[in-house]
Amino acid sequence: MAKDKTAYVCTECGYDSPKWMGKCPSCGAWDSLKEVKLGKATQRPTVNVQWSTDSEGGTVKRLSEVEHTDEVRLDTRDEELNRVLGGGLVKGSLVLLGGEPGIGKSTLLLQTVLKMEGLKVLYVSGEESERQLKMRAERLAGNGQVGEELYILCETSLEKIYKQAADLNPDIIVIDSIQAISSEQGEAFPGSMTQVRDCAVSLLRFVKETGKCVILVGHITKDGSLAGPKVLEHIVDTVLHFEGDRHYMYRVLRGLKNRFGSTAELGIYEMESSGLRAVTNPSEMLLSNSSEGLSGVAVAATIEGARPLLIETQALVSSAAYGNAQRSATGFDIRRLNMLLAVLEKRAGFKLAQKDVFLNIAGGIRVSDPAIDLSVIVSVLSSTYDQPVKPGTCMAGEVGLSGEIRSVTRISQRVSEAQRLGFRRIVIPKMNLKGLDLSNKGIEVVAVGKVQDALREMFK
Repeated sequence: MAKDKTAYVCTECGYDSPKWMGKCPSCGAWDSLKEVKLGKATQRPTVNVQWSTDSEGGTVKRLSEVEHTDEVRLDTRDEELNRVLGGGLVKGSLVLLGGEPGIGKSTLLLQTVLKMEGLKVLYVSGEESERQLKMRAERLAGNGQVGEELYILCETSLEKIYKQAADLNPDIIVIDSIQAISSEQGEAFPGSMTQVRDCAVSLLRFVKETGKCVILVGHITKDGSLAGPKVLEHIVDTVLHFEGDRHYMYRVLRGLKNRFGSTAELGIYEMESSGLRAVTNPSEMLLSNSSEGLSGVAVAATIEGARPLLIETQALVSSAAYGNAQRSATGFDIRRLNMLLAVLEKRAGFKLAQKDVFLNIAGGIRVSDPAIDLSVIVSVLSSTYDQPVKPGTCMAGEVGLSGEIRSVTRISQRVSEAQRLGFRRIVIPKMNLKGLDLSNKGIEVVAVGKVQDALREMFK
C-alpha cells in the first residue's frame, strides 16, 4: 500500500524540501518549514533517451542568412508602461510583474487591459472572485462600464486555462498570480518551486508557439526578491518590478530584464482613489517649493533611463546621543553614503565621526545614478553647519575617492531640465564642459573639479 507523500515547505519564500530543516536554505528564515501532504506516492516512469544522428532538429545557418523583422508591439494605451516595455507589449512574449502585496500590481494590469480597446484579453485570477474583479473594474473605469473584450476566468489549473484560451483565442492573457497556478501533471502543491518552474516553462512554450502575449503577476519574499526559483526570471522575456512605499502615493515601475528593450527606463505613477495615474512630469512632483531656504536640502539633476529627473536630497546631521554614530539612508545605498562621508573627512577635513547622519531621497523613490553624489555631500554639510544652499541652485557630479568631481553622462539633458524648471544655476564637473553648447542656455553653469571647489560655490 502506497504511503502518503509529504514535503516541507517554507512559509516565507515557498521553498520545498523532502525533509525538515531548521533554517530555510533559500531565504534564511528559521523554523519556517512546515509539513504538507501531497497525496499518494506514485512511481514516475523512466524514459530512456538515445542519441541518434537521424533525429530531426534545427538546421544550422549562417548568421548573415537569418532573416528577421521588427517585433510587432501592442499599444497598452499607457505612456509610462510603454516606455518601460520599450514601446509596448511584444507578441509572443512572456512578461513577469513583481511587487510587494498591496502595492498595486493587479490594479495596474486591470486598468491597462480596460484601456486596450480592439484587443481580446483573458484575465485569469487565482486569488480573487469574479465579483471582486467586477467591483474593481467598475471603480477603475469611472463611468461604471467595463470593456466588452475583457473576459474573466477564476481558475488555478493550467490545463483548464489552456482549454479556455483555445476556445476564446485572446490576444493577451493575464495570470494573477503564477504562484497560484498549478499543473495537474505535477505532484507538488501550488506555489512550490517545482510547480512555478514547470508552469513557467509550459507558458513560455505556449507563447512562442501561438504568438500570444502572456503577463504573469509574481509575489516577492520579505527580502524583496521574486518568490520561487531564480530560474523563473531567466525563463521569461521581461521582468518588471513595481515598487514604492504604501504610505506614499507614488509608485515606480522599473524594468529589471527586457529582451526587447532597455532596462534603464523608469515609469512613475500616482495612486489615487480611482486607480493609478501616470505622472508625465516627475521632476515637479519630486521637488518641494517649501524647502527653499532650509538647511540640509540640495537638488540633484539625475537621469533615469532616457528621462532627466530633478530630485530633492534631504540630510539631517546631529550629535551622536548614544555613543556610536548612526548612519541611515532611505532611497540611497548606505554603503555609498559611508564612502562619501569618509571622503568628506579625509579629503575635505570635515569631522563627522561623532555625528548621526540621516539621508532621505524625497518622493519615496530609489536613485542609483552616481551623479547624485555631489548633492548628498552638499546636503550633509548644509545640515552640519545649518546653512542653506544658495537658492535656485542644482548640481550633478560623481565624487571619487580622491575628492575629485568626476564627469557624468548626458550633461546637456540635465542642464536643459534644470533650466526648464526655473533653476538659475547648476554646478557640474569640469570635465563635462568639453563639447557642451551653452549658447542657448539661459542658466549659469559653474564647473568644479574638486569637492572643496564645489563646497565653496554652494555656500560662499
